[in-house]
Parts: sequence; structure tokens; C-alpha cells
Amino acid sequence: MLFLHAFGHSFLHALKNLFPIIAVVLFFQLVVLQQVPDNTLSMATGLLIVAVGVALFLQGLELSIFPVGKSLSNQFAKRGSVPILLSFGFAMGFSAVVAEPALIAVAQQAQEISEGRIDALTLRLLVAVSVGFVIALGVFRTIFGYPLHWFMVGGYITVVIVTWFAPEEIVGLAYDSGGVTTNIVTVPLIAALGIGLAASIRGRNPLTDGFGLVALAVMVPMITVQLYGVYVYSGTGSEEIAATALSGEQKSLPVALKMLLDLASMIRDVLPIILTILFFQYVVLRRGLANPSKILFGFLLVILGLYAFVVGLKMGLFPVGTSMAEQLIALEQFGFVYLFAFMIGFATTMAEPALLAVGKQAEEAAAGRVNGNTIRILVAIGVAIGISIGVHRIIVGGSMHYYIMGGYTVVIILTALAPKYIVALAYDLGGVTTSEVTVPLVTALGIGLATNIEGRSVLIDGFGLIAFASIFPIITVMLYAIVMQWLADRREVPS
Repeated sequence: MLFLHAFGHSFLHALKNLFPIIAVVLFFQLVVLQQVPDNTLSMATGLLIVAVGVALFLQGLELSIFPVGKSLSNQFAKRGSVPILLSFGFAMGFSAVVAEPALIAVAQQAQEISEGRIDALTLRLLVAVSVGFVIALGVFRTIFGYPLHWFMVGGYITVVIVTWFAPEEIVGLAYDSGGVTTNIVTVPLIAALGIGLAASIRGRNPLTDGFGLVALAVMVPMITVQLYGVYVYSGTGSEEIAATALSGEQKSLPVALKMLLDLASMIRDVLPIILTILFFQYVVLRRGLANPSKILFGFLLVILGLYAFVVGLKMGLFPVGTSMAEQLIALEQFGFVYLFAFMIGFATTMAEPALLAVGKQAEEAAAGRVNGNTIRILVAIGVAIGISIGVHRIIVGGSMHYYIMGGYTVVIILTALAPKYIVALAYDLGGVTTSEVTVPLVTALGIGLATNIEGRSVLIDGFGLIAFASIFPIITVMLYAIVMQWLADRREVPS
């Protein structure tokens, strides 16, 4: 009974996150386009399945991964063993990202569009290893108190340099891969680890030292995926093509068998984080789990939730994004495309649960210097502007390189000018803006636009919207902090 109540609450929470998307789509369908798509029932069913999947997934996290992960983080922080903390940081970063629904969605789209040249599993493993490494690096930074901006400025300079040499087919995807690594699974665990460490070490500030792990987790995958693209597009790729052939064979299998195979792949996705938790709990800490049956049930819900989520994606969110792109392009009035992008970006971000969590943690850590609601609005505006600019790039056909390098140049300059207390938080906020609901929709929108605009490449131009959604919140939050600091300084100057 208690579970059903909790599931009902999670389901309503998932519907609440979907509501902004439904409201915006209905507005454009009924008011602007004045028509109803032929596959409306299928898309509605898909959205409902997404809500069920997210609810099961969230409930499973609450019963298993979150309590055990946070408990482990706190215990290792109290122990203060650097090798154990670094190992735990790597393992949690890797295992959480491998099971990230938004990354699964983007990787599958990339494999299909590249006709198997980009392998979905390889892409996810690369991103997961990158995040694991960078979480360990972030833990190291927190322990020894090194300023975050050293790592971020150096890292983004490296990102920009690699972007200059990377093949254009991979650039948008690489930046999107960075933007989707920090989400419903990773953000709470990573934030808890960083803040727990900062709070337990004398001389560390939870606001300046506790935040920043999420930002680092966004940055490094951009480098590794672009390097992967250099390899993939250097003339090799037979393995990837073989993978596509295998995928084609799977499509011809009976429905029941295909469902079992899909479910088995979900188990494979979640298995790393289960093994990580069990290893550190039983081998490192040498303690048993407090309630193993409850935790096992939680893991089962996570697997079922992931499965339902992926099924719902294919039926609901992906078709909604592509359908809206097709219909808006057919109007031949690009102003409506910009308006749709802006409204979707703002509305979905305001309902983002990870943003709510980080905003609350920031408000508590800042002791009055940061307001959670103000942060949410600033981030939502940043996402809306970012997606709109990304859509503009697709429409006019500009190079991703110049937009991205220009955006991060602005970020680097603002990092030098912004008050130090806001830097780590601003970077983290850029990493929590893309939800498990927003990412598939925005990805499908970009692909749909690139498909329906003459002269655009789906692989080159279709990806990249998530990247813009991650850059501009950093800019809006830093600009706000700079302005507020300037106003405060003016008030302190005697007249």
C-alpha cells in the first residue's frame, strides 16, 4: 500500500514534468498549426508510457541506489581515505552514466543516423569512463582545495582546441553527449558526494568547494567523444556497420523475443551500478545492506522503468519532436520555430527536478547569497535562449564549431569576472538543465529540422541543441552574479 502511494506520487511528478511539453505542443497544434497529427493516439500512449517508466525508475532509485549511494558517500567522506574516495568517485560516475536514460536515447539516435558507424554502446562506455575519471578528479580537487576555475578554464580551452580538429560529423553529438551525462541518476549522487566531502573537511566551503563535480562531468566527455569521432571518421568503421546489420536482424525477430532482448539490455545497463554498490558495501566497508529485499525490489523497478521509458520514447517523445519540426517548417514561417524552441526550453526547465534539487542545495549552502527560485528562472531563460540559438544555426546552416567556440569563449571570460562563490554553481547548473524528458524531445526536434530543411545534414546539423542548452545557463547565472555584485559594490560606496 505504501509503495502504491509512493508510485502514485512519482507518477504524478512525471506527468507534471511532461505537462509543459504537452501544453506547448497543444498550443501550437490548435492555435498556430490548427491541425491534429494522424498518429496522435500513438504519441499520447507513448507519453503515458514515458510517465510510467519515469515513475518506476524514480521509485526504484529512491528504494535502492539513492539511499545506498548517499550512505556510501558519507561513510567514505568521514573515513578520509583518498584512494578509496577516488576509486568510489570513478565507480559511481561510470556506473551511473551507463544507466542514464537520456544518454541511451541520444546514443541510439546517433547509431541510427550514422548508419552504424557510431556504435551506441561504444559511445556510452566512452562517456561513462570519461565521467568516472572526471568525478575522481573532482573528488581530488575538493580534498586538496584547488580552485575549480583552474580545471574548467583549462578543460574548455582543450575542448575548443579539439573541436577545431574534430570532424564536423561528431562535434554536435560530442557536445550533446556531455550535456546529457548529468541527469536524474547522476546529479543527486554526485552533488551529495561533493557537498558531503566539502562539509566534512576543515577549511572547505560547501558552496565553492562542494559544487563543480557536475560541471566537470559535462566537460570531459566532449573531449573523448570528439577524439572517438576522429578515429571513426578516419576510414575505419567495419565493426560499426556490422553492428547496424545485427540491429537490422533484431528488428525481424518475433515481438515477444525482441521484448525479452530489450529487457535483457536494460539489465545490462543497470548491472554496473548494482555491482559497484555491492562491491563497496561488502568488500570495502565489509558491511551488509540494511534491507536487501527492499533494495533488490528497487533495482527491479529501475530496470522495468528504463524499459518502459525507452518504449515510450519511440512511441511518444521522438515522434512529437519530429512531427512538430515537419509541421512548423511546412508553414515557411521560421518565427514560429524560434518561438516553439524558446517555449519548450523555458517550460521544461522550470519543471526540471534535478534543477530544483540543486537550487535547494545551493540556497542552503550559500547562507542567503543565492535564491533558489531566482536561479531556476535564470537557468530556464538560459536554456530557452540556447535552444533558440541552436535552432537558428540549423535554419541558417552555420558551422557548429564557431557557435560553440564563441559560446565557451564568453564562458571563460565571465569565469574571470564573476564572483568566485558563483562559479562552481553556475557550471553545475549548466549540467542539470537537460532532463530525461527534455533531451529526447529536443534531440528529435533538431533531427526533424535538419531532415526537412534542404541542404542540411542530419548527423552534422541535427545534433547540438543540447549543447546550447548547457552553455547559456552558465552565462545567464554568471551575468546575474556580476550585476548583483556590481550593484552591491555601488551601494557600499559612500555618496
